[in-house]
Amino acid sequence: MTESIHIPEHCEHETDSINRLHDNIPPVVRTLVDAWQTEDCFDHVGPVPIPSHTAIIDIIYQVRQILFPGYFTKTKLHGSNLEYYLGKETTELYERLSREIILAIRHDCRRTNLPCSNCEERGHRMALSFIRTLPGISALLSTDIRATLAGDPAANSSDEVIFCYPGLLATSIFRMAHELYLLKVPLIPRIMAEHAHSLTGIDIHPGAAIGPGFFIDHGTGVVIGETSVIGANVRIYQGVTLGALSLPKDAGTKLKDQKRHPTIEDDVIIYANSTILGGGTTIGSRAVIGGNIWLTESVPPDTRVVLKRPELVYSGRKGGTS
Repeated sequence: MTESIHIPEHCEHETDSINRLHDNIPPVVRTLVDAWQTEDCFDHVGPVPIPSHTAIIDIIYQVRQILFPGYFTKTKLHGSNLEYYLGKETTELYERLSREIILAIRHDCRRTNLPCSNCEERGHRMALSFIRTLPGISALLSTDIRATLAGDPAANSSDEVIFCYPGLLATSIFRMAHELYLLKVPLIPRIMAEHAHSLTGIDIHPGAAIGPGFFIDHGTGVVIGETSVIGANVRIYQGVTLGALSLPKDAGTKLKDQKRHPTIEDDVIIYANSTILGGGTTIGSRAVIGGNIWLTESVPPDTRVVLKRPELVYSGRKGGTS
């Protein structure tokens, strides 16, 4: 019988070398700790927990399950148990949202050295106020779905719009975040909005005001700033920016409460890659803004704005293909 030979996983020389490399890590950790104790770096080390990013994303999807019953559930939903299902989900949402809002308020108070603001009671009241907005959000999203079906020949059904359209996903999350923004809930509305941004490429600040029948087609690269006001039945395409004019260096404090983004009135269409800037800029009702337009001034109602047709230059063999 042949005797087995034990072969070590690492030779002694390799083990010594690896250990020496490990010894280089503690000095880096000490440098990081020293840096985090200065004003130049940011950390969240302390007794006050911050709201959970993961929990807030879970809340987004729970709200979607409530707003679109049967679409995003793991099991089949029957009409006979709809009231029980919605009651269970909504009660659970209230508890989860209350917890995260309380953490957000408490975090905000400690960060800004505010006196006690009854965060427990305020958190529960804000969560209940949000729950009360759900029927209104549902009604608005119904108008957004109908606008999508009316405006996009490629949309075959409401199911397809709800399951597949990034514009509706971004708008759905915006409408949740906007209600929390109006309730002055700290931090959570932005976490929601940036989650939608990361998923869809559509960046809608929760402070924007957007009317019913809103339709974003394709959507990638759309930016809608905090003080934008958008009326009813507005349609926008990919790459559209509703932004602010060039801002001064200290704009974060000087212009915080001023209107910096445009107003888009009812029944406006804005085509791809157009940029509309400025708080004093208004696009009048029923106007159509063509693709690749740059606007920093208002447009009257019933106006069509397009670029002059460019001169196209074709190169290649004369009379043949290039």
